[in-house]
Amino acid sequence: MRNGTSPTRRFGLDLPDYPWEAMAPYRATAAEHPGGVVNLSIGTPVDPTPEVVQEALRAAADAPGYPTVHGTTALREAVVEWFGRRRGVTGLDEQAVMPTVGSKELVAWLPFLLGLGQGDVVVRPTVAYPTYDIGARLAGATAVAADSLEELDDATRARVRLVWVNSPGNPTGAVRDAAQLRDVVDGARELGAVVASDECYAELGWGTWDAQRGGEPVPSVLDPRVSDGDLTGLLSVYSLSKQSNLAGYRAAFVAGAPELMPNLVNSRKHAGMITPYPVQEAMRVALGDEAHVLAQKDLYRSRRERLLPALEAFGLTLSHSEAGLYLWCTAGEDTWATVGRLAGLGIVVGPGVFYGEAGQGFVRVALTGSDERIDAAVERLTER
Repeated sequence: MRNGTSPTRRFGLDLPDYPWEAMAPYRATAAEHPGGVVNLSIGTPVDPTPEVVQEALRAAADAPGYPTVHGTTALREAVVEWFGRRRGVTGLDEQAVMPTVGSKELVAWLPFLLGLGQGDVVVRPTVAYPTYDIGARLAGATAVAADSLEELDDATRARVRLVWVNSPGNPTGAVRDAAQLRDVVDGARELGAVVASDECYAELGWGTWDAQRGGEPVPSVLDPRVSDGDLTGLLSVYSLSKQSNLAGYRAAFVAGAPELMPNLVNSRKHAGMITPYPVQEAMRVALGDEAHVLAQKDLYRSRRERLLPALEAFGLTLSHSEAGLYLWCTAGEDTWATVGRLAGLGIVVGPGVFYGEAGQGFVRVALTGSDERIDAAVERLTER
């Protein structure tokens, strides 16, 4: 300071306001409904964490030492076994697996951890979870919205370093089949880019992708049909928040790209990005227990089957929504008009515009209400 003046430098990251703050007036409107609010917006799990997982957490509660960034060998082996059993992935080495503190922090920090910066391009879906853009900004890179690398001009393609795939997608619920994933991987490899596939809704396929009803399991970017058995440059990101009601545990992992994993582990060691040991143990047990996953999926399937026709009766048209915890709908009007009409019924939903310009006109309706609240929504939507 000079002459007693204060420094004028501005501190803090130049990031956009958190979008959900814009929902405050609509939440207030919904709160006035005499039957109470039905909040189907953010999609946080509401059902209990499975007892088998809670018990694993309690059993590991005596954890006085530092956990490992790379994760315990037992956890990494459980992840490899899960990929083989549930996702059809072979050839994954346990050294190419790492737990993360939820999947959102990895999405936000992966461009930075990969060393991306000014001039580099991160490609993300045209309708997408906003954290893909935030991750690019944190690294100083540029986010570009595209559903295919063929949509980009030559100058942009030459700068692509990371391609985000989200299948099943949030918010759309769209699923890419193995051939479509392979096209993305082949195109990215021609450019020398990494492909990171956000797959956290993979256990929640419906219709064609409902493996419990005769459908096909949702494919992973690490699937041999996609990768040809070569996991170089391919990362699968997965979270147990949805399949196991572990959002409060921040339990997730990343796997693949054996040439990149050592550096990711080393960088996270320096930054102290460590999943607590009790959570690692809870993850290990959760991955080995299919019963609770299938039971939870049955709950979501039932809620979906009740809510979908009610939304259609209200005048909404479903788009995609082949998997995941959301129904992606449009009434053919401005997003906020739909949000407002539903708030008048005491129902809070997610505005499509939060997910990019291509989301205009859409709303995202979560299946994560209790049975009682889902039934309340159905009643309100179908009242005449």
